Amino acid sequence: MIKLSLFFTLYSKFKQMKKVLYILAVTCIVLLTSCNQFLTENLQDAYSSENFYTNQTNAVMGVTGVYNSLYGNILWVFGDIASDDAMKGGNAGDQTDITSLNNFSANSGNGEISTFWQSTYETIDRANNVIANITAMSTTTIDPTIQKRLVGECKYLRALSYFYLVNIFGEVPLKLEPQTTSASINVGLSSVSAIYTQIEKDLTDAVAVLPSSYTGSDLGRVTQGAVYGLLAKTCLYQQDYTGCITNITALENLHQYNLVRNYADLFKPGAEDSVEVIFGLRFVNNTTVALGDFLTQWFAPSLEGGYYFDAPTQNYVNAFTEQTTNGAVDPRLDASIGRDGQPWFNNTTFSSSWSPATGYLVKKYDENLTTGVPIGHSTVPYHYMRYADILLMKAEALNETGDIVDAAVAVNRVRARALLAPTTAASQATLRSVIQNERRKELGFEFHRFFDLMRWGQATAEAALGSNFKWTSPRFYFPIPQAELDANQALSK
Repeated sequence: MIKLSLFFTLYSKFKQMKKVLYILAVTCIVLLTSCNQFLTENLQDAYSSENFYTNQTNAVMGVTGVYNSLYGNILWVFGDIASDDAMKGGNAGDQTDITSLNNFSANSGNGEISTFWQSTYETIDRANNVIANITAMSTTTIDPTIQKRLVGECKYLRALSYFYLVNIFGEVPLKLEPQTTSASINVGLSSVSAIYTQIEKDLTDAVAVLPSSYTGSDLGRVTQGAVYGLLAKTCLYQQDYTGCITNITALENLHQYNLVRNYADLFKPGAEDSVEVIFGLRFVNNTTVALGDFLTQWFAPSLEGGYYFDAPTQNYVNAFTEQTTNGAVDPRLDASIGRDGQPWFNNTTFSSSWSPATGYLVKKYDENLTTGVPIGHSTVPYHYMRYADILLMKAEALNETGDIVDAAVAVNRVRARALLAPTTAASQATLRSVIQNERRKELGFEFHRFFDLMRWGQATAEAALGSNFKWTSPRFYFPIPQAELDANQALSK
């Protein structure tokens, strides 16, 4: 009886299971059919590339979208953290992927590498789409001059993106078309020289159609000066010193730029319109969450709601060995970082306890803390390039071509603003050291240092970065993200 009872129980459960399996099977067929029908439907959004680029207003909006993609700015992770200027900072266990960049142990699975790659190619993808669609617009729907200008702006932004990609990763996929086909998505690696050639082509195209300045709501867009500046930088990074000088001369002939009198004024709200700023990110909304400069959030002390990352090193502080002509500390030091016992914001004094990693914090992006604006809403701009950088590039290029006298004139203009005496360097090697140190002090925490060390070569990089850093020929590059290696079929062959 027990066995018979067990049989009927099992049989009953089996019948129920068959019903369940049958229902599941039917459901799956319906779902698969529905999914197939859904996947073959056209996109139902209000706009597509085909119907958006029908007038000039929309074309301008499309280009604005390319600019907007620059605002996920984590360039500091490479420019500062991977250099001798800064440690990761923050709490010891936070953001371990940044620690891996800090000690040069990052592999292809590193999240920061992946984030930078994705966000930079997002800019490139947007630029490619806009270039293709605006170029195809009829001149009956857009002013031809505006049409050319908008394409020029996007070519600059694409060139800027590739400039950082090639200097962080070396060989990368060179994508110049909208991502609409397998061939445009799955692109193999291009050589470093090919990428630089494309950067120069984009910039040459752009400078021919862009204005030297803007007014009103167009302020902040790419100008001829920004293009000449990036061309000069591209030449310098390839040791084409004559080309660098030629482009800097073209920039200076625009008569648009000069040094501001007070170095600290460059890192205050409104500085984006300064005569020194050539191109950068501007933040005009300080009332809406996440529309401000988020660098303040990353760098400010915890007592002000910040994460206290990007902690300046003692090594950076030690670069400020010279006193001013009146016996004071170089004003760029306390304008750039917070030091123990020195004035901070809101009439407070900085405490080294705010930065457990090194005792110092970045100060350049925190000026809004004095105005009661919530952290993360800062309107302090970020400068990709300013005129002091141009003068130091000019000094370097002139010095490398043997023109020590004119090189000293250029670097002394930057030193004079910092109230330092003119350099007495009398040889190319000595002046080279002066120029390199001035770049470090002048441009500290504007995310240039790592890239400078790499282009100055193995001996300079190894001396600065210590035993964790291992130079690899032709120079050190970070690995391509694993996600890209997996997704891009042209890289997996």
